Amino acid sequence: MELLTNPQKLAAYREQAAALTAQMTLEEKVSQTLYNAPAIPRLGIPAYNWWNEALHGIARAGTATVFPQAIAMAAAFDEEMMEKVGEAVSTEARAKYNAQCAAGDRDIYKGLTCWAPNVNIFRDPRWGRGHETYGEDPYLTSRLAVRFIQGMQGHDPDHLRTAACAKHFAVHSGPEAVRHSFNAEVSAKDMAETYLPPFRACVQEAKVEIVMGAYNRLNGVPCCGNPELLENLLRGEWAFDGHVTSDFYAIKDFHEGHGVTADEEDSAALAMNSGCDLDAGRFYKHLVDAVHRGKVSQQRLDEAVTNLLATRIRLGILGEHAENFDEIPYTVVDSPEMVALNRAVSLQCPVLLKNDGILPLDPAKKQTLAVIGPNANSRAALVGNYEGTASRYVTVLEGIQDAVGPDTRVLYAQGCHLYKDRTSGLAQADDRISETKAVCAAADVIVAVVGLDATIEGEEGDAGNEYGSGDKPNLHLPGLQQHLLETAASFGKPLIVITLAGSALALDWAEEHAAAVVHGSYPGALGGWALAQLIFGFSDFSGRLPVTFYSAQNHLPSFEDYAMQGRTYRFMQEKPLYPFGYGLGYTSFSCRELAADRAVLHPGEDLTLSVTLQNTGRRTGSTVVQVYVRAPGGTPNAQLKKIRRATLCADEAQRLTLHLPPEAFDWFAVDGTPQRTAGLYTIYVGLSQPDERSAELLQQRPCALCLEMFLP
Repeated sequence: MELLTNPQKLAAYREQAAALTAQMTLEEKVSQTLYNAPAIPRLGIPAYNWWNEALHGIARAGTATVFPQAIAMAAAFDEEMMEKVGEAVSTEARAKYNAQCAAGDRDIYKGLTCWAPNVNIFRDPRWGRGHETYGEDPYLTSRLAVRFIQGMQGHDPDHLRTAACAKHFAVHSGPEAVRHSFNAEVSAKDMAETYLPPFRACVQEAKVEIVMGAYNRLNGVPCCGNPELLENLLRGEWAFDGHVTSDFYAIKDFHEGHGVTADEEDSAALAMNSGCDLDAGRFYKHLVDAVHRGKVSQQRLDEAVTNLLATRIRLGILGEHAENFDEIPYTVVDSPEMVALNRAVSLQCPVLLKNDGILPLDPAKKQTLAVIGPNANSRAALVGNYEGTASRYVTVLEGIQDAVGPDTRVLYAQGCHLYKDRTSGLAQADDRISETKAVCAAADVIVAVVGLDATIEGEEGDAGNEYGSGDKPNLHLPGLQQHLLETAASFGKPLIVITLAGSALALDWAEEHAAAVVHGSYPGALGGWALAQLIFGFSDFSGRLPVTFYSAQNHLPSFEDYAMQGRTYRFMQEKPLYPFGYGLGYTSFSCRELAADRAVLHPGEDLTLSVTLQNTGRRTGSTVVQVYVRAPGGTPNAQLKKIRRATLCADEAQRLTLHLPPEAFDWFAVDGTPQRTAGLYTIYVGLSQPDERSAELLQQRPCALCLEMFLP
């Protein structure tokens, strides 16, 4: 069921919103364009704070279910899972909103307009906010975002459960340090091929209610004051009918950072005239004077206020109440059902990158495990940023302690600080290495948990790291962590390396020296439980990388260069360390008998593929069937165009049907126009990318079935 498909209902909402707007004074209208909009009692309009966060759970407003971070959930390659998570998050949002409003609490982070998901493309692994995204691929990002939004907004024909927000429109992906003045120069081809598709899908497929503009300029024009983006493309070509918000204090950047306006009043006028309805700041207060001076028309201001009130009416918090949502009790928050869903999601996200046979460990074996590393017992490393407060956290150390039997001893050493050279300011450098040596000497197996957390990779202003502003200077493990790994390996014991981080790291040393390598990402409040379940074999690994893990020898283009050439799996020519789409498990799968429903593909036609997937191993497991298309004139490497997660018992086979729409065969000209020209299109179906490195790692050549389709 699509969202609010009744055009008469939508028209009635807008009429109601316009009627309320018409009764307001100029000052009242302006007040409603600020994110902390005051009440207008004479019109029955309560105060409302538009700012709430829900990236992977309701954030910053007390107890909530804390799911794995967005980039972690992307590794599940599971559209259905994302809708379930969106539904759970929005249900908790409603429950908390109902309780808070009953207590007269209308503060920030307590409304129903949730500024998530982040659908920017993780184009460079150094970007600190990349872990808020669904990775580097526009198709995967689009599919996961659409389903998350549908879960957040619901399928009620009359009201939205919550209003989701696609951000940051249109190309923001660093650098954080200069985002308030940065000009992203992007070609029309890269815009159409990479940066815009997720936003278009959010608007046209998911009917997202909110779009947030980015801080940066795009080809010289600030995104929150860009009529080409906000009016011509968003409302014109894509027929967006929700409202547009600025990012926090982004309008201030017009005059202070970008230098395109003279003062606060001119900045407010530029944003409003360009199609930005809501100011996530304080600058729209100058619109009163701007209207008086003729810089902004009453008509445009009325349109903005109507857009905003229409959202509140769709939510059922103005006018007709959404009784089915109003009745959601607070007790659904952090309920056993939410915990069960969080556990299920957490199990799908970690990615097994290497396993020489050491995994799964036997939890009942009489043995001593050394668990070391700055992230082994860290709650911060579980959750990433824009996080809520869980009622319970399970670190990796705690998960392992809970999973083992009585004959297994677990020894723990922090090993080192996350990025400093000592854990105590009064101590000598490397002050935890002697303890590390002691537990490693006593152990049969060493589990090293290293990586990052959101204090050193994240948003400018939030991440207080030594590098500045949240971006990474390189892909190496910070501080003494590499030294810690090498010290552990020197004992000659099997070494399992687990990384908790929201971005790709250069793990060349671990790939060469460790017995197993696991990328846990930021696995959520229960992530330590999930990782323990996986490494002890109670469940199977099934995550796949949503980003490329580059080798330390790979050359990265300049961070400030937004051209896609040389970036991500679609454009890179060098061999990666671990490819996009790659991941191992404890069982094995094969694909065979690939077929298509036609031999020749005519322009505008879709294509239906069928393939047999078989679990060729000895245990039940899940995998992800991936379909890639290489088009003549398209990207250098084949692009992901379809995903299908499947769970099969040992030796079970299943015939899968995979539908490719006509746009799966598009490629883009220099001017950004889609092309579907005559020629030979190659379609790959398998359990990974059809690239050389995946074939090496999976020891499977070829690593994907292939068929060629001619378009006359």
